Amino acid sequence: MEGFGGGDSTNDSPIAQKLHEFWRIYQYYLDKTTPHAVPRWAGTLIIASIFAIRVYFVQGFFIIIYALGIYLLNLLIGFLSPLVDPELESSDGALLPTKGSDEFKPFIRRLPEFKFWHSITKAFCIAFVMTFFSVFDVPVFWPILLVYWIVLFVLTMKRQIAHMVKYRYIPFSLGKQKYGKKRPSAGTSGSRAD
Repeated sequence: MEGFGGGDSTNDSPIAQKLHEFWRIYQYYLDKTTPHAVPRWAGTLIIASIFAIRVYFVQGFFIIIYALGIYLLNLLIGFLSPLVDPELESSDGALLPTKGSDEFKPFIRRLPEFKFWHSITKAFCIAFVMTFFSVFDVPVFWPILLVYWIVLFVLTMKRQIAHMVKYRYIPFSLGKQKYGKKRPSAGTSGSRAD
């Protein structure tokens, strides 16, 4: 049996062929969105807003929200962490530079931005679908879950920030010089039309 891996698809069942075709179409459009980060995140924000409005009007499903919050926190930690953790692995490969004289090595995330976005979007979609099934609406005192999640968030981020300070890395490229843009040289004389 070959499955989705390819090979001879004439022996696959019609359902498997339809699933394969659907997966190819899904992957095609997913690949087309890769370079468009801002529209992708805007779409995710719209999906998250629809989910929030749904939960607000239903006034329930706090367990789903809590589980979604824990999952998003886990994704965020993966997004902020380096691929090779200098605390856990001592290798001769690409480690974070620890001194100013060290060779520049770019920050490589454990969870790349695209996978981070894709996982968040899928999580909100799954949570939204789960709000239509009453079995997931477990009665719970939601302020306790909220306080517990906030404590968990603060402790986790405190540990992550301490790790960033200890190994001197910043997982964002805001304000850093971008290569590829030409800057006018200081020694060039002549007038420019502004």
